[in-house]
Amino acid sequence: MFENLDIFRMAQSMAIHAGKRQALIAQNIANADTPGYKPLEITSFSEVIQRSNAAGQTARNRLPQTVAGLEPFASGDGSAPNGNAVSIEAEMVKAVESKQQHDQALAIYKSSMSILRGAIGRR
Repeated sequence: MFENLDIFRMAQSMAIHAGKRQALIAQNIANADTPGYKPLEITSFSEVIQRSNAAGQTARNRLPQTVAGLEPFASGDGSAPNGNAVSIEAEMVKAVESKQQHDQALAIYKSSMSILRGAIGRR
C-alpha cells in the first residue's frame, strides 16, 4: 500500500540526479589539466521535471526513468591555451549545489517518513 508513494520516488530521483551530477563534477575536476577536455554536465533536476510536465507525463511515469536516462553533454569553451575548458571554481560551485540538492532529497525523505510513521501511530 505505501510502497509507491510519489514523494518517496521524487526524493529518490532527486538523490540519484545529485549523485550523477556529483560524479560528473569529480570527473571534470580530475581532467582539469587534460588538453582539449570539455567539462561534462547534465540537465538540472528542475528542468527535467519541467520537460516531463510539458510532455504531459504523470509523476508515476517520469521520475525514475527520466533521471536514469540523463546523458551528459559537453559545456564550456576552450578558454585555456591547451583547449581545456574546465574552471575549478565553477566546478566547486556546482559541487556545492549538488550537495545541497542531495541534502534536500534526504530532508524530503526523512520528513515524509516521519509523517508516515505519525499516520500509522509510531514515532
